[in-house]
Amino acid sequence: MDYTYQDGRLQIRRTEEEKRPILQRLKRIEGQVRGLQSMVQEDRYCLDEVQQMNAITAAVREAALQLISDHLDASVQYAVSSHDRDGAVEEMIRALRSALRQS
Repeated sequence: MDYTYQDGRLQIRRTEEEKRPILQRLKRIEGQVRGLQSMVQEDRYCLDEVQQMNAITAAVREAALQLISDHLDASVQYAVSSHDRDGAVEEMIRALRSALRQS
């Protein structure tokens, strides 16, 4: 993972290997959504549909947590390498605010 810091924002650049688990998770979520669409189309039992929605929500939350984890890791690396404690802390708070809006 590499990053740049400009205009008060930390931009992460992941390698293809680092992107792979995130993209796999997103593809699974995409499959879950298609499954839910089929369930609705087929008039499946409502609580089964709600259960599938809950599974999708949990999967999206986990994907977001992975992205936020990467962001916090890069923020710490930035703080150590640049000695810009204030900028790194500000970036971490921004990431945590984003995470809390998800809950």
